[in-house]
Amino acid sequence: MSKGFSDILVQRLARARLVMVFTGAGVSAESGIATFRDPGGMWSKFKPEELANVNAFLNNPSLVQTWYKERKRVVTEAEPNAGHLAIAAFERDFLERGLEFAVVTQNVDNLHQRAGSKNVIELHGNLARNYCYECKRDASDEEMNTASDDEPVHCVQCSGLVRPDVVWFGEQLPYQSIEDAVDAARRASVCLCIGTSAVVYPAAQIPLMAGEEGAYVAEINIEPSAIAYQIDESIQGKSGEVLPALFEAYKEAVLSSNQSINLN
Repeated sequence: MSKGFSDILVQRLARARLVMVFTGAGVSAESGIATFRDPGGMWSKFKPEELANVNAFLNNPSLVQTWYKERKRVVTEAEPNAGHLAIAAFERDFLERGLEFAVVTQNVDNLHQRAGSKNVIELHGNLARNYCYECKRDASDEEMNTASDDEPVHCVQCSGLVRPDVVWFGEQLPYQSIEDAVDAARRASVCLCIGTSAVVYPAAQIPLMAGEEGAYVAEINIEPSAIAYQIDESIQGKSGEVLPALFEAYKEAVLSSNQSINLN
């Protein structure tokens, strides 16, 4: 064992044709973004139902818009951490080798993209985007930034209310994102489940689906998740510490494999 992960995981990564990384709020927490469930987290002042559903939005659009405006400010000021950067490094290496790599994320903070990840499947949307609730027109940051406690932001085209492009409680996950995530799960050789409690469904089913289809499933978490005993390997630790070490071990395994092939 090295840094808590097994040689089996390293070898499976070195031989993988497609790796799927499934991430949750724990990855972003290492960049200083509070999770919803932690004490003092983003729901500490409000109950979720006050802010993150359509009825709450329609009943008090100013409150919801200004809260998300502040939330966006927090995530924009945050920086990708070593875990995000290691995931992006894995993807670059896989693509350079002509292989496939997919990041399926429940996070809405855009940090994977800012770290350099390209194939990011967003299950819950992205705070970087806004749109009109009525006509569905994309709305700019400049429009959303005018939100205040007194006056909600309205669409410049149809006067409808502008909302963040995130999935709220009671809403369906984006169809195409689910399709892409399921496809990656079914074809993955390895699934890394990182920083998620795995209690939010249907998203939490995706790593289990990968395992059912033959992938080696390993989680990296500060504590065992709800699915820890249903997968192949549970690694306790911060993603920003485990993933860089795992990437280096993987690179060494790939190099050794290539040298072995050349010698033969």
